[in-house]
Amino acid sequence: MGSGSLAGIVTWRALLLWAPLGLVWSYACLSFAGYLKTRAGFKTGYTRKVFHVLIFLSAATVQAFSGFAGVCLFGTMVTLVVGYAILRGPGNSLFEAIGREKDGAYRSYFIVIPYFATLIGGLASNILFGPLAVVGYLVGGLGDAAGEPVGTRWGKRHYAFGPAMNAKTIEGSVAVLLTSLAALFISVALRPELHFDLRSLIALPVIAAVCTLVEAVSPRGWDNAPMQIVPTVLVAFLLTT
Repeated sequence: MGSGSLAGIVTWRALLLWAPLGLVWSYACLSFAGYLKTRAGFKTGYTRKVFHVLIFLSAATVQAFSGFAGVCLFGTMVTLVVGYAILRGPGNSLFEAIGREKDGAYRSYFIVIPYFATLIGGLASNILFGPLAVVGYLVGGLGDAAGEPVGTRWGKRHYAFGPAMNAKTIEGSVAVLLTSLAALFISVALRPELHFDLRSLIALPVIAAVCTLVEAVSPRGWDNAPMQIVPTVLVAFLLTT
């Protein structure tokens, strides 16, 4: 296990170059989601996850090239963009892209909480497991993102499970399972310390199933944290020790 060190701290030159790029890219991602919502007529269940996937994949790319310091810088830029969207409030395309109407008076709350959960999950994974945090980015970014749009479009069999008693659909949970498994296979392909062998072929479906359960029982809005930390921890202990 590697530790997410700040040894490669961002220099002023890198800050002046990459901070504006991160800010512009983050704004472009949210603007695209806003366009889909306000101009193309997509439901918030879709546009919210479009932004989710774009940011998680961007974080994984930044992690690969710039490490923990780069991810922290990128996360700061995303925070500024999300904060701006919240300040603009309902009616603004940026806010409408990620603020679900069904949350009513708590639309801003359910933007802020998942975002902080994302930060917590990413920071914890990096500090504890270094480059293996990419596992959490991919499972959290792809696996977790699959459930809501699939449930919105095709979900018919509802269930409530766990202490949070969140309303889920079987169809959405199946999407989480399959996409998490695909994300885990991508992670193994990307990380040199991980290998395709009998152990990984047995462990990866088990990890995907655990992540699906975690997504189902997590308190509403907080699943972005355990959906990063849990797969990273399991991969680290099951496939690298």
